[in-house]
Amino acid sequence: MSELLERATSLLERAAEGEEMEVFISRGVETEVQAYQGEIENLSSSSSAEIGIRILIDGAHGARVGTAYAGSLDEEAIAEALFNARDNARFATEDEFVAFARPDGVVPVSLDLSDPAVGSTTMDAKVAMAIELEAMVRSGDSRIRQVDSANYSDYLADAAIVSTTGISATLERSGAYVSVEAIAADGGEDQTGWGLSVGRAPGDLSLETAAGDAIRRATRMLGAVKASSMKGAAVFDPRTAATLWSIMGSALSGDAVVRGRSFFAGRLGEAVASELVTLIDDPTDARHFAASPFDSEGLASRRNELITRGRLSQFVYDTVSGRRAGTASTGNAVRAGVSGSPSAGCRALQLVPGDYDQEEIFRRVGNGVFVESLTGVHSGVNPISGDFSVGITGLMIRDGVLAEPIREVTIASTLQRMLLDVMFVGNDVQWLPGTTAAQTLAIDAIALSGS
Repeated sequence: MSELLERATSLLERAAEGEEMEVFISRGVETEVQAYQGEIENLSSSSSAEIGIRILIDGAHGARVGTAYAGSLDEEAIAEALFNARDNARFATEDEFVAFARPDGVVPVSLDLSDPAVGSTTMDAKVAMAIELEAMVRSGDSRIRQVDSANYSDYLADAAIVSTTGISATLERSGAYVSVEAIAADGGEDQTGWGLSVGRAPGDLSLETAAGDAIRRATRMLGAVKASSMKGAAVFDPRTAATLWSIMGSALSGDAVVRGRSFFAGRLGEAVASELVTLIDDPTDARHFAASPFDSEGLASRRNELITRGRLSQFVYDTVSGRRAGTASTGNAVRAGVSGSPSAGCRALQLVPGDYDQEEIFRRVGNGVFVESLTGVHSGVNPISGDFSVGITGLMIRDGVLAEPIREVTIASTLQRMLLDVMFVGNDVQWLPGTTAAQTLAIDAIALSGS
C-alpha cells in the first residue's frame, strides 16, 4: 500500500455512525520555465498537497452530502475539513439519486504512467531546453521576427481515493511539455504560429518538432487574405479536430442527456454520424495523456465505445447520473480536483484511425479549406442545440494541395450535420495533452463566410 493510500485509508476510521465518508488526497510537484531573448524570464517550482472530504448522510427522502477541502495535509487542516464537511451535510438538500460509488467488479488495468526522470532531470537541463527551443525558432527562418515565448514545463503527481463503501484507488502520473510561439513578419504584416511536444518525461520531448511546427504555422500564414464565401469541404488538423471531439464528448455525458442538455438525448441506437466514425473513450490506453487506472470516484477505468460506425451506442455516467438514468456508472466520473464533486464526462476520447495521411486527404478532397486554428468556440458552439459558428485561420486547398492562407473568415454548420458529413478520417493520430487525442478530419458541406 502506498504511503498516500495508507494515510487516506486511516482517515476513514473517523467516520461517525450513520454516515459514509470519502477521502480524496492529491499532491504534486510542478516546474515552469519560460525563456525570452536567450535568458530565463520566469522560473518556478512548486509543490502542493490537498485533501477533499465528502460526508453522506441518509435521510427520509434521499441522501445529503457535505463537501470540504484543505490545501494542506496538516492534522489541523484535515480536522477542520472533516468538521466542515459534516456541517455542510446538515444543510444540504436531500436527493434520492445521490450516493457514493461502490466497487462494481471491474478489475483495474495496470498502467505505468509516471517516469522518475521528471524528478531526476536537473533544473539546469530543463532551463537549457527552453533556451535552446527559443534559439532554434529564432534561427530557423529569416522571417521569424520574434519568439513570444518558449516554455518548458513538467509535473509529478499522485493521488488516492478511498471511501467507507469499499473504494480504494491510487494514481501516479507524470508529464513534460515544451511549447513555443513564433511571430513571423513580412513587411508590415505579422503572423503567429504555435508549436508543441509532449511526453511523460523530458527525454520524450522533441525540440525540433515543436520549433518546426511553430515556424511552419507562422510563416505559411504570411500574406493571408479574406477568402470568398463558399460551401464545401473543411479539413481540420489534429489540434482543431481535438476541439471538435471535445465538444461532441460534452454532449455524450449522461448527466447532460438526463437533464435534456444534449443534442444526443433520446437517440441511442440511431445513426448519428458517418460510418467512418467510431468514437471511444478509453482511459486504459497508456498512450493517452489522460490515461488513468481509476476515475474520479475510484472506480476502475474501462473502454467505452460511444459511437460505433456512426451509430450512437452509449453515454458515459458517474454514479449519480447513472442512478438518475436508471443505469450504472461507466467509470466516467470527473471532477476539478479535490474540492469538486464528481460528475459524468468523457475522460480520454479518441477516434478509431482511418486509412489516409493528411496529404492524401488533401488530394481526395480536391478543393476546400484547411483549418489550423479556431476562435470563438465558447460563444459560437452550442452543445444543446448543436449550432456551430466559429472563426478560423488556415489555408485554402486547391487541386488537392495547400494554396493561399486565409484569415477573418467564419465556418458554420451544426454538430449534427458535421457528424453525418464526415468524409475522411486520418491515420495521423496525435496524442495531445488534455482529454482528447485526434487526427486529421475532413467534413463536407461546411459554410465558409468571408468576403
